[in-house]
Amino acid sequence: MEAASPLAVVLHATIVVAAAGLAAWTRPWRALGPGGPPWPWLALFALLPLLWGLDRHAGVPLLPAMSGAPLLALMAGWPLAVLAMLPAAVVTALAGDVGAADALQRLVWLGVAPATLTLAIGAALRRWLPKHLFVYILGRGFLGTLAALLLSSAAAALAASPASPALADAFPARILAAFGEAFLTGMATSILVAFRPEWLATYTDRLYLPPAPRE
Repeated sequence: MEAASPLAVVLHATIVVAAAGLAAWTRPWRALGPGGPPWPWLALFALLPLLWGLDRHAGVPLLPAMSGAPLLALMAGWPLAVLAMLPAAVVTALAGDVGAADALQRLVWLGVAPATLTLAIGAALRRWLPKHLFVYILGRGFLGTLAALLLSSAAAALAASPASPALADAFPARILAAFGEAFLTGMATSILVAFRPEWLATYTDRLYLPPAPRE
């Protein structure tokens, strides 16, 4: 396994510090009720280390790790998602025995980057497309997730001296995995919109449902 270069470590650390600082500056916890975040958010927070360390846990170096970040960003919002990824990266480093530099890289390319791209793509869809229910489900839940994962995987593969084969050598497998994760995220989004829209911090009926006709 190739060690991450000092320049790559500094770059990844800078990205993480900037994202975490911006997320903390918005103080997203103020939007939480007295009962705290919904339990599905906590479940997804807890699953991140498992998703990010799939290759280590399965003992298959070229097995593409999953992200979970697009769905987390849709459910909890970008600031809370980024803050939740910080302890997830620590657990990934300890439980997956990937090393600090590799865990930092996974935090960037499996967490911060796809979550940020999900936010940007969602903003573009809200700006340029009609605010419709299926635009949210298909655009943000499926296509937005797919684009965010593909762009993040491409950036990880192009990064200098990547430390993890799951992020660099397995780029073709990451493309296939991105389609699978996008499908799962789109399906989860459609279910939440239908039955638990309050669990999606990025969704409101006021924006995406057409007004009822007046009698």
